[in-house]
Amino acid sequence: QVQLVESGGGLVQAGGSLRLSCAASGVTSSTYVMGWFRPAPGKEREFVARINWSGGTTNDADSVKGRFTISRGNYRNTVNLQMNSLKPEDTAVYYCAADRGSYYRSGPLNYKVMDYWGKGTLVTVSS
Repeated sequence: QVQLVESGGGLVQAGGSLRLSCAASGVTSSTYVMGWFRPAPGKEREFVARINWSGGTTNDADSVKGRFTISRGNYRNTVNLQMNSLKPEDTAVYYCAADRGSYYRSGPLNYKVMDYWGKGTLVTVSS
């Protein structure tokens, strides 16, 4: 059973930075894909970024491209989301998710097919 625990959320001023981490346990195969999501108007969850558990192949949503970077952590069971140049519209609960079926598909992840979810971490960006 995969378990995901997010951390690193908080309050930051516009233009500032935060780094979110997702600690994963129970990932026994390299063919998992890890993703970050957040709620958005009209959507339950909006894709933010993805990375394969093996560390290669990343993808970011257009809304965060050039500002957010997803990576494997120094501790190999973590996935990080470095968020720079934060905007008030980035305010949301950020969720980490894992899935095997999406590993062989490229492009943005579909939240509806993700197998495992963390409970989320709140990011608040003040103007």
